[in-house]
Amino acid sequence: MQTYGNPNPSYGWWVGNSVVTNKSSRFIGSHVAHTGLICFAAGANTLWELARYNPDIPMGHQGMVSIPHLAAMGIGFDEAGVVWTGTGVVLVGVFHLICSMVYSGAGLLHSLIFSEDTQNSSGLFADDRPEHRQAARYKLEWDNPDNQTFILGHHLIFFAVANIWFVEWARVHGIYDPAIDAVRQVNYNLDLTAIWSHQFDFLAIDSLEDVMGGHAFLAFAQILGGAHHIATKMGSGILGEYTEFKGKNLLSAEAILSWSLAGIGWMAIIAAFWCATNTTVYPTEWYGETLQLKFGISPYWVDTVVPTDGAPFGHTSRAWLTNVHYYLGFFFIQGHLWHALRAMGFDFKRIPNAIGNLDSATVSLKG
Repeated sequence: MQTYGNPNPSYGWWVGNSVVTNKSSRFIGSHVAHTGLICFAAGANTLWELARYNPDIPMGHQGMVSIPHLAAMGIGFDEAGVVWTGTGVVLVGVFHLICSMVYSGAGLLHSLIFSEDTQNSSGLFADDRPEHRQAARYKLEWDNPDNQTFILGHHLIFFAVANIWFVEWARVHGIYDPAIDAVRQVNYNLDLTAIWSHQFDFLAIDSLEDVMGGHAFLAFAQILGGAHHIATKMGSGILGEYTEFKGKNLLSAEAILSWSLAGIGWMAIIAAFWCATNTTVYPTEWYGETLQLKFGISPYWVDTVVPTDGAPFGHTSRAWLTNVHYYLGFFFIQGHLWHALRAMGFDFKRIPNAIGNLDSATVSLKG
């Protein structure tokens, strides 16, 4: 974290990352526990939405998000794949709750039992030398490009596995196709020309084959990227001099946090635009009608059809899901700018000091 030259900085209780910045096992524990919270929220919300689901009101008018996602993935339908009955949804919710307990247990182990730093951990299948301990390979050295690129590579591989899982789910089980109002098996269309062209008109994609093709291509690219980052050394000169473009004099916990916030921020904003207008990935049946973009103090989306069928929140699921994504993404981007500037050495304390000096100068002139 940015210390502004102070070797022993102190942070407030709200700066959670400062507690685990240089303790890799505790850092992992906090992330695993956070995953447990997300799993618990997903499972609990799924069961809560199912309990209050009213089949007499369109799902998109009931302010839901968990079961619409499941419906779009083809989960909860009858054997013919035509009528959504909620079959299997309870299993999904309970499975997430069980996973949340597993993640929570792992978080507690990393927080209370295991060594604070993975490089001090002992392995079950390795000798006692640090370089032979498997856990030691995942130590955190924020200013070490070889260490960071190694960890990044594993993250990319896991993202690729998630994409492959989704593509195979659509191919084997099937997902909901609003064009036929039923669940069907979807084979991916790995057309590189179409994939390239869709990066400019992705909001208008109306083919599930193209959607799956994009995910398949992304998985392939992530596997290549992951293998590259795991196998290569960024700071050893193999790929050229370690320059500022590659992170020299910039690579730090603060910088990596800023890049993470930038990534999730842009994804949230893109998801907002996609959710607002695309009815292939976000079917009208499950999310409600498309939205209209308006401008006030800031952009926002409004319903084009106001639900009048007893919808509990008065808005479609698409409306609140889109706006929440957009504003969370907006604030994530602000967090990115804040931490990126700090990583570059900008001292925000100069701003109130400058304002204070300006006020003092103004008072002196008036005096």
